[in-house]
Amino acid sequence: MTRSFTLGRRDFLALSSGALAAAVTAGARAQTRLLKPPRLRPGHTVGLVNPAGATYNPVDVDIVKESVEALGLRVKIGAHVLDRHGYFAGRDEHRAADLNAMFRDPDVHAVLCVRGGWGSARLLPLVDFEAVAARPKILVGYSDITALHLALHARTGLVSFHGPVGISKWNKFSVDWIRRLLFDGEAVTLQNDMSFDPDESLTQVKHRMRTITPGVARGRLLGGNLTVLTALLGSRYLPDWNGCVLFLEDVQEAPYRVDRMLTQLKLAGVLQQARAVVFGTCEDCHPGQGYGSLTLEDILVDHLAPLGVPAWHGAMIGHIERQFTVPIGIEAEVDAAKGAIRLLEPAVV
Repeated sequence: MTRSFTLGRRDFLALSSGALAAAVTAGARAQTRLLKPPRLRPGHTVGLVNPAGATYNPVDVDIVKESVEALGLRVKIGAHVLDRHGYFAGRDEHRAADLNAMFRDPDVHAVLCVRGGWGSARLLPLVDFEAVAARPKILVGYSDITALHLALHARTGLVSFHGPVGISKWNKFSVDWIRRLLFDGEAVTLQNDMSFDPDESLTQVKHRMRTITPGVARGRLLGGNLTVLTALLGSRYLPDWNGCVLFLEDVQEAPYRVDRMLTQLKLAGVLQQARAVVFGTCEDCHPGQGYGSLTLEDILVDHLAPLGVPAWHGAMIGHIERQFTVPIGIEAEVDAAKGAIRLLEPAVV
């Protein structure tokens, strides 16, 4: 789980708040064609990279390697995966070198990020986007990896995958979605697991969703971690939001911070361009003691209900042990009353 780097993201967000003044650069983003990566097959090689926070224990990388091998895949470990520069997994140029090397390597079929944290955005000026476009590959990760997902899609049209990082728990739920999307190439419908044990409770307790505005809409799936996304506003590494299905998630954020970031998306015109909004989970985003705070649901209703588009929260997206894999850039139809995201096409070729 990538839960322990909130301070780094906060520091960067504070430094980047002035970036909205440069939002005019958004006009430089040209819509590129959709670039789907080839699907995974048994025996394919997955490259492990660490674009953000440091991995302090080599055993963690051993576990990631063995987990990937259990899927019938081979593993190539980046040269700098176990480097450390403060809270980073090595210096920017070395983390970027690993990422670029995996995309350039014809024997590597997919790239898995070992962990999130903070640091992926620092790599964006160093990414070899021409290599990515020349050899499109599956890229998987979430949280801080949002910066790579959005930048790669904006600059190349690559479909990448907001899903487990290497150190996530590779449980049956998460692995099933990986198999169906990345191996089988299914145009899946993502809908929360609503099963429950009647011996434990009389109704579903975990992974509940709540509809904010019912309705059905279609659009390209775009989004990721709320903090990372807002920190990139005003840069040239964001896609065109017009007509998107916007999905968001976060972790360990006070409600006022979520409010501030959603306000930032509104002021930047992002929310108003969405045809639907899906908020996943925000683990440990509690109002604290007393009655002086809005709740997370209060804030979501404040910002999303006035949009008048289908919206709900509670999707199994984000910093949770059982999570969906969500393809960036794929056309989908969403039903906010059902809490369903139906892909209209496969995400791989």
